[in-house]
Parts: sequence; C-alpha cells; structure tokens
Amino acid sequence: MNTVATRVGDLLCAIDTPALVLDLDAFERNMKKMADFARVAGIRLRPHAKTHRSATIALRQIELGAVGQCCQKVGEAEALVRGGVRDVLVSNQVLDMQKLRRLAGLAKEAKISLCFDAVEQVDAASRAAQEFGVELGALVEIDMGMWRCGVPPGEPAAALALHIAASPGLRFDGLQAYEGKAQHLKTYAERAAAIQVASEAVQQSIDAIRRAGLECEVIGGGGTGTFMFEGASRLWTELQCGSYIFMDGEYAAIEGNDGQPYAEFEHSLFVLSTVMSTAGKGRVIVDAGLKSYTLEKGLPGIEGQPKARLVAASDEHGTVALLAPDAGIALGARLKLIPSHCDPTVNLHDDYVCVRNGRVEAIWPVSARGASH
Repeated sequence: MNTVATRVGDLLCAIDTPALVLDLDAFERNMKKMADFARVAGIRLRPHAKTHRSATIALRQIELGAVGQCCQKVGEAEALVRGGVRDVLVSNQVLDMQKLRRLAGLAKEAKISLCFDAVEQVDAASRAAQEFGVELGALVEIDMGMWRCGVPPGEPAAALALHIAASPGLRFDGLQAYEGKAQHLKTYAERAAAIQVASEAVQQSIDAIRRAGLECEVIGGGGTGTFMFEGASRLWTELQCGSYIFMDGEYAAIEGNDGQPYAEFEHSLFVLSTVMSTAGKGRVIVDAGLKSYTLEKGLPGIEGQPKARLVAASDEHGTVALLAPDAGIALGARLKLIPSHCDPTVNLHDDYVCVRNGRVEAIWPVSARGASH
C-alpha cells in the first residue's frame, strides 16, 4: 500500500515504491491479441477477473468484445457489478445461503451464473433465486482431472443437468470444463495432448446431456496456456483466460510451439522496487518483499537485468544477487520485478499505477482486493 500518493503525470522515477506497475502498451497489446484470436476463432471471450480483480480492466476487456467476466468468489462478482459489469459467471460452487442470496440480489442488476457439482447446491440456489424473484444461470462442472470440483463426465453430468433444468429460478446453460492442470505443462505437445483428453470428456458429457433432452449453450474453460487448443476445438464456446493480460513468471517458464520460451503474450505487470542498500558485497537490497509479491510459484524475475537475480525475500526486503562485477545496479536504482504468479500478487495492492512512455497515465483501483467471501 502506497503511503505517499503517486500522481497522474509523475515520471517512473517519482513513483513511490513498492508499487504495482502496469505497462499500458504491453497490456493493451495482450488484450487485443486475445480479443482478435477469439473473434477469428468464433469463440466468446469471458476473461477471468480473479487475475486482475478490477472493474476498470473488466470494462476495457468488454469494450474489445468480451461477453462479460468470470470470477471465483461472490465478493468479486459484487465488485464487478458495482463497477458496471453486466454479465458475470462465478466459475465455482456456492452452497452458503447468505452468499447465494447475495448472488440473487446481484441478478436484479446483471446476468449472474454459477457452477454446480451437487444437488444440494442446486436446491439451495433455487431457493435463493425464488426468494428474490430472479433467474440464475447454471453450469454443471465436470471433473477434468484437477482433483478439485466437478462431477464425472457423461451420465453423472446429465443427471445433474436434468435436476437443474427442473429447479425453479435456475436456467441450465451448459458445462464448466476448465482443464487447469494443463496450463503450465512444459511443452506445447503436452498441453495439446491434455486438451485432447479433456475434449473427450466434454464430448461425452454433451452427448449424455443431449440424450437427456437438453442442449449446452455454454461450454466454458480454456486458459492462457491452452487457449489455442480450446479455441480450435469446436467444442468450447467460451474462453476463460485470465493471466494473458499480464503474463507472469510461471507462464514464462513454459514453451511455445517452437520449443522456445512462451511468447504469446508480453510481461506487462511488475512490482516496481527501489534499491535501498548496496552495503553488502555481491548483492543489493530492494524495498519490496513478501508484502508486495507472493512466492508460492517461486521468486520474481527482474526485467532487463540478466546479470542480477532475486534470491531471497523477507517481509519488507528482497535480496538481489549480482551475478557479475559489472551488473551496474546502484543505490536508488529502480528494478521492475516480474511476479511469479500474478493473481495473488495483485491482491496485495490497492492500485495499479498505469505507465506509458515512462510517465504515469492513470491509477486504477484493485476494486475486488480482498473479496474472498
């Protein structure tokens, strides 16, 4: 959290650090590339707001053709609808009646949908929708092998779909089929093979649901590492990619179809830090630590600094090892750290400091920060 206000018009060197900095040119190129892909492929784009947690960014994605947003939490949906988004899928299961009533309240202002893998969830959502006199969209989530949520594909999916279709206040829309574990498989061929297996589960479920007399208007899934496969499948109807707008270290570690580092999208999100100490030999210390980025996917990289590497972090400090005597990183230098995982890193900050040509152009709030309920 910045204690000294950064202002629109400030130069990069005047930004109070640590700060979450967004390179607007790279960010806009990333957004446009995915929007263009979806349009050419004939597939709807519903970006995942758990990545950016920002109604401001959501509306920019919608301006480029996205049909709406998906998110994981009711609190995120509330922040998006308050910010003007009018079509939100909670791509998760919700059982608690208080949360379901909050969603039903949102459905008076926007199209709201959610996912199911149990009849108890369906019955609870139906009660909430009836209480508020609204209709909630419903997707059956199928288990894609993530060891997470979802019913088995095929007949179990069809049975739950029939239960939804018979439940007042709910509208059966189709399937949630996100193959999350495929996103970070190292090679292009591994990811292609994983989505081929996922396609078989999706087709099995579509066929079973059709035999039951229902149709799937929506097949949702896809991610930043596999969107090209779902987009070409003619099975999925909506892409739910999130990290493509920012990229991060975890996605940079996979390979493209040429065997080279994944280059579909550019790094646009950074934690800007300042070198606060050069007293130690062979290292410098920056003012961004665990309160500025997360480490569950590894330490951040450093943009444009091949002779330096972040090697340790504590609450308020990051230790940068100098890999060569001529690394040239002086006291007071600004270093742009590349988060290893953008989603939880964003949740540590109040604002995006949006920069173009070395100057602050805008400051956007992380409007769903902390919305974990």
